Amino acid sequence: MPRMLGVFAAGRILNPLTARSQFLGGMVWGLSMALHEEGVVDPARGHVVNHDLAGYHVAANADVGDIDAEWVDEDDPHVNPVGAKGIGEIGIVGVAAAVANAAHHATGVRVRSLPITLEHFLGA
Repeated sequence: MPRMLGVFAAGRILNPLTARSQFLGGMVWGLSMALHEEGVVDPARGHVVNHDLAGYHVAANADVGDIDAEWVDEDDPHVNPVGAKGIGEIGIVGVAAAVANAAHHATGVRVRSLPITLEHFLGA
């Protein structure tokens, strides 16, 4: 992925350094979900056959050329007295949809299942 930018509304950010790290990690995790992660089940036995990292590829920071995260200041007095929200996995949310939309824009093929692989576009 040459470039990723995420912009989030996540309440009051208490620790900007940690928040940025959480957003970036979530975005890479979302990229992995969109392009790589798939649990393959043996239909005869019902066991997951790629149950270790030898056969289960995940994205890493090196798979993204330029990555950045920003957030908008959001005052939400209803969430709690401090206005802080949990941001542990919010970076994941939009990545798969963004990748699917980019693939659709480039190819004209709408993919509605993950991971998005070459097989979705062959014979379409």
